[in-house]
Amino acid sequence: MATRSLHIAWLGPAPGEDGGVPGVGCDLLDGLARLGHRIDCFFPSSGQRIPARLEGNENISFTWGTSEWRWDRWYSRTKMMAFASGMVARGLASVRLRTLVQERHARDPFDVIYQFSSIESPAVPPRLTRTVPLVIHPETHAAGELRSMLAERRLALRCGSPWRYGAIISIMAARTVTQALRIRRASLLVCISGVFRDHMVHDYRFPASRTVVVPNPVRLSRFQVTGPRTGEQPTVLVLGRIAARKGLDDVVAVAKLLRERSVAVRIRIVGGPSLWSDYTPLLSELPPETAEYAGPVPPEEVPGEIASSAMLLQASRYEPFALTIGEALACGVPVVGTTEVGAIESVERDVAAAVPPGDPEAMAGAITRMLERGALEPAEVSARARSEAERLFAPPVVCEQISGALLALTATGAERAAPAA
Repeated sequence: MATRSLHIAWLGPAPGEDGGVPGVGCDLLDGLARLGHRIDCFFPSSGQRIPARLEGNENISFTWGTSEWRWDRWYSRTKMMAFASGMVARGLASVRLRTLVQERHARDPFDVIYQFSSIESPAVPPRLTRTVPLVIHPETHAAGELRSMLAERRLALRCGSPWRYGAIISIMAARTVTQALRIRRASLLVCISGVFRDHMVHDYRFPASRTVVVPNPVRLSRFQVTGPRTGEQPTVLVLGRIAARKGLDDVVAVAKLLRERSVAVRIRIVGGPSLWSDYTPLLSELPPETAEYAGPVPPEEVPGEIASSAMLLQASRYEPFALTIGEALACGVPVVGTTEVGAIESVERDVAAAVPPGDPEAMAGAITRMLERGALEPAEVSARARSEAERLFAPPVVCEQISGALLALTATGAERAAPAA
């Protein structure tokens, strides 16, 4: 239990059990509530099913907004329309939540406002942040997305129309300016990796002294170690969005290099495009003899996809975290990722090779070496990978770190507010 209970106003997307950002939110809410903190959640959507482990928790309450955004409507017929209309709908609903947050604070004051996932949520009452510390816990930032899109403009134009590319650049540029202004209100920035913190400190000029690095949690019970795989050609899994900044052109190059070197391995790419970026045309260049694009799979099939692989490759050029890294390790699967992948930075290098982004040669070499070690010591590698996931990403471990940071922040604020003796 925490040394003292905090009353937290939680703002962000609704939690879920299927991984991704909703899964992270669910693990954080569950863990902080188990530590004794009282959490009032404010979600912009008009209501949805809450995970059972949260619904019955007396330390958590839920307040819903007014957004009734739906698929298969006139405003969501295309991906771009869905992306833009979804942002507008969440924004309007979040503005309406401000009054509810303020009213709840008047009845039962909050110790902390915790803004999860996004930087520029309109649900935060500006006046309230003058007396209640605002903690922002983003999963990405617009400046990083914008930089990636600009750097990959040739790839983006190969895979989509110029008008869509121009529209996304405009949206990301506007969000970058908005985030640079809104982030200044934060008393504390919870950064999901050190590399992500460095980007935000540089891009938004946010003081490093007001940051803390805490990784995302991974629900370890969802992933099982199935043991060494024998008698089959090993598979290197690439799991995630088929979109900008994921290094998919490098994945294609790696597949070709491994085929040329006669490395006995198959590259399997699993995932679908995002609403605003679709790089699937790049995958037509995969060598069919040794690589395949399987498309997206349902969330419940993700653990099986990972567990049946010999290794996971994360070739991103910008990646604040990458839950797939933690999920692979939880399955006992070693990983190869770039130094821009946040989740890999603290993992021991015997099960997590880090290579420069945009370097297919280094990726192919790391994959080959990791495969050789896995063939020699399969049980040891698998056990080591799982232990790293437990050490770094277990929800209780992560929530203890966040709770400690919140307690330190509020204690500092109380000392400042206390009258001199």
